[in-house]
Amino acid sequence: MAGTPRIPLLDGTALPQIGFGTFNIHPDHQPTRANNAATARAVATALDVGYRHIDTAQMYGNEQGVGEAIGVSGLPRQELYVASKLGNDNHRPEDVRRSFGDTLARLGLEQLDLFLMHWPLPSRYGGDYVSTWDAMGSLVDDGRLRTAGVSNFQPAHLERIIGATGRVPAVNQIEVHPYFANRTARQASQRHGVVVVAWSPLGQGSLLLDPLLGRIAAVHGRTVAQIVLRWHCQHGHGVIPKSAHRQRMQDNLDLFGFELSDEEMAAIDGLDRGEAGRIGPHPDTWA
Repeated sequence: MAGTPRIPLLDGTALPQIGFGTFNIHPDHQPTRANNAATARAVATALDVGYRHIDTAQMYGNEQGVGEAIGVSGLPRQELYVASKLGNDNHRPEDVRRSFGDTLARLGLEQLDLFLMHWPLPSRYGGDYVSTWDAMGSLVDDGRLRTAGVSNFQPAHLERIIGATGRVPAVNQIEVHPYFANRTARQASQRHGVVVVAWSPLGQGSLLLDPLLGRIAAVHGRTVAQIVLRWHCQHGHGVIPKSAHRQRMQDNLDLFGFELSDEEMAAIDGLDRGEAGRIGPHPDTWA
């Protein structure tokens, strides 16, 4: 992982700070040939550019494409960090174990680096996401999974699974960007030593025309996307930007040759719009 820092996790493993996101590479989220072919091409380019952390999900319908790109890359397995996420229809403990086996098969792997519960789904399964989390922990215990984590967990969700099982997730992947700082979820995660990984780190492009960010980018001779990703890095977040364009992939990795000043960080922090800046659904109600 030359050039890309790793963030230590509480289980003793480490997460490459910059990952390559595969959500919506192809508009068809079903496991179709077209979806997997488009994903395989994008991931192959990302690996060639230098990414070694690849993020996918059962819900994306493209795990097979990720696996195909990994399989032909020629890269040693120990150089790669592969993450996936549990689908919303697979929360029952027996489905956690079955679907995880399917994920490994699609990816062509014997062990996964990181597996996240994609959403807590408090309005489904009788509100029981604790047994789901417990089942995910069993995957670590049997050696098929290195690290278990969660995604889109609010403070109450985190407190509940930790209190009920004693097992702390190593990662909480949540929506974070300058327009939606998601402070309460970030603070709750950090309080427990849980590393925050930002999905939609660029606000799905909504930030790219922001005047303040444009001025800061001009000062540093960087793109606005690089400024935003650097802001994340200096806050200690992992990030998983996505692009189908080789040059942008390269730009999104090139974040460690400059630093934002305290004043610039504070100015970007000030862009937070609270709930008005949220792009995705609210985890308390998403089903």
